[in-house]
Amino acid sequence: MPLPDRLLVHMRRWYDKKIIANHFVEWQGAGVKSVKNGFARAVEVAKLDLSDGNVTPHTLRHTAATWLMQLGTDPWEAAGYLGMSVKVLIDT
Repeated sequence: MPLPDRLLVHMRRWYDKKIIANHFVEWQGAGVKSVKNGFARAVEVAKLDLSDGNVTPHTLRHTAATWLMQLGTDPWEAAGYLGMSVKVLIDT
């Protein structure tokens, strides 16, 4: 998956400083297998309302897609970054 240059710079720094070892997302040195617990905690800290079930990690994907389109990102690049087809990106 292509990474934005700014993120890659940070990841290299984190690796050099031994903040991360083998995985982009780690907890106590092991790769995180699921984002559910961390996401639930973030939602709790942000005091978001979960009663309607609309706050999910997938929501972030839609947010990223919206921001990429608002910034004028080429749809082909945005779709590749988000792991979807251009048709799905445009239709959704």
